[in-house]
Amino acid sequence: MKINKSDITISNGLSILRLFLAIPFWFLLSNFHVQDVRMILILLGVVVVFTDWADGYFARKFNQVTELGKIIDPLADKICAGVLIYKLYLIGEITPFLFFVLIGRDTLIFLAGVLLAKYLGKVLPSNYLGKVTVTIIAIFIFMICFAVDKNSLPYLAIYHLIVFLSFISLIAYAIRGVEFIKKRKNGYI
Repeated sequence: MKINKSDITISNGLSILRLFLAIPFWFLLSNFHVQDVRMILILLGVVVVFTDWADGYFARKFNQVTELGKIIDPLADKICAGVLIYKLYLIGEITPFLFFVLIGRDTLIFLAGVLLAKYLGKVLPSNYLGKVTVTIIAIFIFMICFAVDKNSLPYLAIYHLIVFLSFISLIAYAIRGVEFIKKRKNGYI
């Protein structure tokens, strides 16, 4: 993909910033059990959530939706989430089951997205259910950083909701992909 001058936007810059925030997350999580480090992680998490919201807002408000943005935004989400989930798994804060559900979902969606983009000649934007799923995952990570009791009802409810939404959103992405393949075969794309 060639980067054009039109790809240099505020929203794409925010997505790139979010992408690079994965680096401090990785190193800070090595000292997760230090209270001050968890507070820094929470602040960085707020920055990630804000940039995720802001990049979409600016892209729509200033009509700056680009093909690069359609790639970099979900890629930044997946890399940040992947780093957090992997490191939280390594330090024992996420169960192996949840780790494999989340990483499996994101890997399948990413690979299918790449294949679809190649076949369709364009990148499909994120869908609403996927955004809801990522938001619930973010809430869960914040709960872990705030040391919410893993046996509490809120923690268990969010845990099970993530598993449910992961499977449902994966199915929704698959259905949407098939619909776009049919549209391409019928000449609508």
